Amino acid sequence: MNRRSFLKKSFGSLLAFLGLGGGTYYYAREIEPSLLDIHEETISSDKVTSEFDNFKIVQFSDTHIGFHYSLSQLEELVQTINKQKPDLIVFTGDLVDAPNSYNWNTTLIRILKSLKATHGKYWIFGNHDHGGYGTNIVKNVMDQSGFKLLQNQQTTIKKGQESFALAGIDDVMLGDPNLEKTLKNADPSLFTILLAHEPDFADKTVDYPVDVQLSGHSHGGQVRLPIIGHLYTPLYAEKYVKGKYQLGQLILYVTKGVGTTRLPYRFLCEPEIYVFTLKATHS
Repeated sequence: MNRRSFLKKSFGSLLAFLGLGGGTYYYAREIEPSLLDIHEETISSDKVTSEFDNFKIVQFSDTHIGFHYSLSQLEELVQTINKQKPDLIVFTGDLVDAPNSYNWNTTLIRILKSLKATHGKYWIFGNHDHGGYGTNIVKNVMDQSGFKLLQNQQTTIKKGQESFALAGIDDVMLGDPNLEKTLKNADPSLFTILLAHEPDFADKTVDYPVDVQLSGHSHGGQVRLPIIGHLYTPLYAEKYVKGKYQLGQLILYVTKGVGTTRLPYRFLCEPEIYVFTLKATHS
């Protein structure tokens, strides 16, 4: 950490210590973490074919169930997602906070299974999914919930005679991501979406035939202060923290996620899901 970053974070921590008291502290712990922003974005591309015009994709990420995020909250989230009537649902990692100590049960499977999308449900590993010896447990739960894992793999989403590519890499921190393998034999003329838990991986993605990368992991910083912004983000979410970024031909979207981790606070950083609508831009 350089001196400027150290001063920024130290000053920010001091303000947080002084400011997050009383009503503000209560809001950051009890109110904002339970809110949910439905963030709508339109993705326009001349690679999007007419069959996929107005095709709706919902992304949710970083639920961290078990750490101040309950199954009843997950059930409400699922109902909200289903109300969007998505054509495709993608989950970009970190299902539970601590897989090795979580009380796994069939209720979680039932809730996730109730998510409905006409063209399927896909997911990728996050670092918490691999952590705590959770890899096989989480995969088993997601399998039973009707989600298809993309672990250094790509698939084709078809509608009529047309299609686009959906790819996903293994987690950067605790997995073995291999973008070369993931996009082997990729058709550069196909509209391609990559799921990558850590957003800073986009600096590698930009060199490949990918149009959009969807990421999470950062939580948007969880606590953001006026002028200063976020106080802290995890490794591989230090450059791209939240929102939309244009990197050459690649568009990166970083969701602030749903749950919390490490500290049970959110301040000026509401939980969110993304609702993407594809738009064909053929002349």
